[in-house]
Amino acid sequence: MSTSKKLTAPAMPAEKFEKIATLDPAQHRARMCELGKAVLDIEARAVAALVAGVDGNFAQACELMLHCSGRIVVLGMGKSGHIGGKIAATLASTGSPAFFVHPGEASHGDLGMITVQDVVLALSNSGETEEILTLLPMLKRLNVPMIALTGNPKSSVAKHASVHINVAVAQEACPLGLAPTSSTTATLAMGDALAVALLEARGFTPEDFARSHPGGRLGRRLLLHVSDLMHTGAEIPQVNADATLSAALVEMTNKGMGMTAIVDARNQLLGIFTDGDLRRVFESKDLDVHSTPISTLMSRKPKTTQAHLLAAEALQQMQAKRINQILVTDAHNNLVCALNMHDLLRAGVV
Repeated sequence: MSTSKKLTAPAMPAEKFEKIATLDPAQHRARMCELGKAVLDIEARAVAALVAGVDGNFAQACELMLHCSGRIVVLGMGKSGHIGGKIAATLASTGSPAFFVHPGEASHGDLGMITVQDVVLALSNSGETEEILTLLPMLKRLNVPMIALTGNPKSSVAKHASVHINVAVAQEACPLGLAPTSSTTATLAMGDALAVALLEARGFTPEDFARSHPGGRLGRRLLLHVSDLMHTGAEIPQVNADATLSAALVEMTNKGMGMTAIVDARNQLLGIFTDGDLRRVFESKDLDVHSTPISTLMSRKPKTTQAHLLAAEALQQMQAKRINQILVTDAHNNLVCALNMHDLLRAGVV
């Protein structure tokens, strides 16, 4: 995060370097773990301390963004800029249209990206970031509301903001007290808090989230339905109830789904016969495959699903029952299609 003062890191004493250099490998690893835990502890306490500051200002900031007819424009320099980019992405993916604008570039033309319908979310730990201060007169002229997240309520950015949210931290996790660590973590966490509060206020659903993530596994899990993946028509492995075991085996082999459905003359589902059933039958019985009716060997009342369900829901049903195939029926128990684990794997649902 930018500051108005230049800071110089104190030099580490030579004896300190010598001490570290003399540590044996085990001591060195232990020291690294000790430092890592200390950083996480400091940052965890910094985030926990923010809870007390989620107050009326937080709610007002949410209302400004909720009722924004344009976009939420996030500003931030340096490390705050990196955090701002992530906050903008989180807002956009959870139903609050947002984008990041670099304050330095805004002074050289990108300010035109901000309109009177927008809300600005400005990030500055010091609250005195020069590049943001330069933009304040223009933002005021546009009458654009500005929400500021700073670590200094008395700073210039905080004073000019429509709403200020205090994200001050007791200390940075950096042992030199210089590198933005706790402060950036606190700002990021507050940005997440704002995004999630808005998500619920908008009635944002998992399906809405999936629509903005169609290329990822999450999108596939939330957008693909059984009807998108199922085998239909001639692809469905099925035989009539009077078919023999040999006919059922031919159907299973031809369709390659490791099972076949058994239906009556009206296409009503009667049962299922799987590769597992076949192994169990030959382990316990000596059968004539050409004369034994499949109806005497099938599993009756097989587990089924519906075409309108999400493929992920069908996966849950299959995992709960420990099966690799499932038949799809309609409300009247008519066989509609078939689905197996390979279909779900190929679609990236698993």
